[in-house]
Parts: sequence; C-alpha cells; structure tokens
Amino acid sequence: MLLINTKEFTKEEILDKVQENAEVLFKSGTYFCSEAVLQTINELLGKPYDENVVKLASGFPIGLGKAGCLCGAVSGGQMALGIVYGRVEGEPMQDKMFEVAHKLHDFIKDEYKSTCCRVITKQWQGDDFKSQGRKEHCFTITGRVARWVANELIDDGKIEICK
Repeated sequence: MLLINTKEFTKEEILDKVQENAEVLFKSGTYFCSEAVLQTINELLGKPYDENVVKLASGFPIGLGKAGCLCGAVSGGQMALGIVYGRVEGEPMQDKMFEVAHKLHDFIKDEYKSTCCRVITKQWQGDDFKSQGRKEHCFTITGRVARWVANELIDDGKIEICK
C-alpha cells in the first residue's frame, strides 16, 4: 500500500484499502500473515517505523513459527496496535493498550471460536499450508485483522479521515 493521505478517503474506503493491501501482501508471497498486518498498519500510519519493523513479525506466522498456536494475523495485529498504544522505557503502560489488545482477541475468538492457528485452520490439518482453501482462509483472516485494527485507530481518532 502506498502511503496515502487518509484525509482524502472515507472510513470505508480506507478500511477496504487496508484489508486489500494486507491480503495482497500475503497472497503475493511478499509477507506472511503477521508481517502483512504489521506492514500495512505501519504504512497506514505514515511509517512511524521504518519498513524493517516487519522483521519483528517474522517469527509469528502459522501460529508462532509453525507451532500452530496464536494466529499470526492476531500477533501482527497486536504489534500494530503497539505502534500507537505501546510504550518505551520509563513510560507508564496505557490502559488503552490492554483494552484494544483484549478487544482484538475477543473479535477473533467470536469470529473463529479460537485465536489458535491450528484450531482456526483445523479443517486443513496436516496440509502444511498447501491447499488453496486454507490459503484463502488465512488471507481473509489477515485482511480482516488489518481492517479491524485500522477501524479501531480511526474510531479512536488516531487516523484522520475525510468526513
């Protein structure tokens, strides 16, 4: 996603662009789920971190390094939320960080009945990400997480939009 002037777009236009970008980054093989979400949100925010920040998300795909645990898209979403609500040494923890992190967890749990990659993808168990069905499922989750994070940031006034 090229850096965009968010003030030129409506909320829905931005959310559509964010979702599409995260999915395209994953589908194209440029990034995996966690990386695609983090990169998309970093760009949406005007790159407060250089593009190398995506390296922080590289160990999270396919449930924490292919372990099948926490969904990589959720991990990437949590890191993306940290761009805005995280802290540095000496700063107090913002209650908002815990609030939005919990909300993302609950969103995925409500939608997919789990935040665990192996549970979310159980119908493709053992295919090692080879089936098109599993890929499409994960592309969609990745886009939906990026969209959810962007929506939260817009609703919280962290991203300005065209009214």
